[in-house]
Amino acid sequence: MNRTLCLAGMTLRELSRRRGVLGLLLLVPLVFYLGRLDQTGQAIRFAALGVGFAVSTAALFSVVGAREADARLVLSGFRPHHLYLGRFLALLTAGLVIAGAYATLTVVGQEVRSTAAVVAQFALTALIAVPLGMLLGLAVPRDLEGSLLLISVIGAQMVMDPEKDAARALPFWSTREIITYAVDGSAAASFGTGAVHAVVAAGALVLVSGAVLTARLRRRPHLRFV
Repeated sequence: MNRTLCLAGMTLRELSRRRGVLGLLLLVPLVFYLGRLDQTGQAIRFAALGVGFAVSTAALFSVVGAREADARLVLSGFRPHHLYLGRFLALLTAGLVIAGAYATLTVVGQEVRSTAAVVAQFALTALIAVPLGMLLGLAVPRDLEGSLLLISVIGAQMVMDPEKDAARALPFWSTREIITYAVDGSAAASFGTGAVHAVVAAGALVLVSGAVLTARLRRRPHLRFV
């Protein structure tokens, strides 16, 4: 536990050094929200997707920037699960703070039937965004490629008809279902369906990204035998 918390603190300090980039990322949900301000459901949903993009990008940058450090930490006695859980804990904490701020903004600025559903959706979006960003950071060589992939995911989430079965394969499908419930009530959508989808998506992303990190560190490509 001490090593996990130590890694969490290291991750938060590393993120704090990129204030300029993080500041710009925090503006993304606001731009999305203001772009649909006159349409309650769309405004809240776009703000949630903006939070998903910002948190995923922060996780992506964190993972890509820590590759060399991770190799050294493993040599010093850290286990892969220490690295994963510590980084996940730090990123989720930061993500929930961002999600809470935008949930408050949208609840104050829009009329909804269920405030709790809006808050829950922003929290679930952060829960999905962290392992998604970590997985992309592990899958690509540089953060630029990961950012482009993430933009593709968010773009597809915005333009694809959520009623299609293929849309359910996208990680943030739950945003539309839960926000529709929050705005229009249970006759229009199901909170339970959206919440289950979000939890399953987050769980799958955690398992895959954790497995990829473990496999990469166990290969130890930083060691060279002569």
